[in-house]
Amino acid sequence: MKLHDLRPAEGSHRKSKRVGRGHGSGKGKTSGKGMMGQKARRGPGPYRTFEGGQNRLVKRMPFRRGFTNIFGIEYEIVNLDRLAAWPQDVEVTPEALLERRVVRKKNLPVKVLGQGELALPLTVKAHKFSASAKAKIEAAGGTVVELPWVVERHSRSRGPNPAMRNAQPRESKRTREQV
Repeated sequence: MKLHDLRPAEGSHRKSKRVGRGHGSGKGKTSGKGMMGQKARRGPGPYRTFEGGQNRLVKRMPFRRGFTNIFGIEYEIVNLDRLAAWPQDVEVTPEALLERRVVRKKNLPVKVLGQGELALPLTVKAHKFSASAKAKIEAAGGTVVELPWVVERHSRSRGPNPAMRNAQPRESKRTREQV
């Protein structure tokens, strides 16, 4: 084999389409670019978010940038220093915290964090506890009760619809015939 025998593999090298060489070629006159306009001119087209000079969406709504976790759960935060003056005979529950205006939103779960010190042995009921808060409450002689928190997600394609949980089940034809 000599240097003049070398050829590229069959089908790997194609001739480029010659544009603008008559309508019989299939790419004549406008060379496949359509009629006029910015996209028919040479050079790169406008940027991806370009809206013809109108203030574009990403500039109009800068607060929409970034990522939003659709599964994230927002908690009402309570630190231990807010519970330091809590009466010893009263249990710490989300309802009691709401009543004393320690938390403001009743539909959010409560999370207890460990900022501050606790001297009283309290029974604290909440949906979540940080490890330091749990350790400090138990070190003070108190008890930690973790409440369940069920997030109702609206089914978009399958499964029961939580909005219909109180609806009475309808009898099917089969059950009526069997009775």
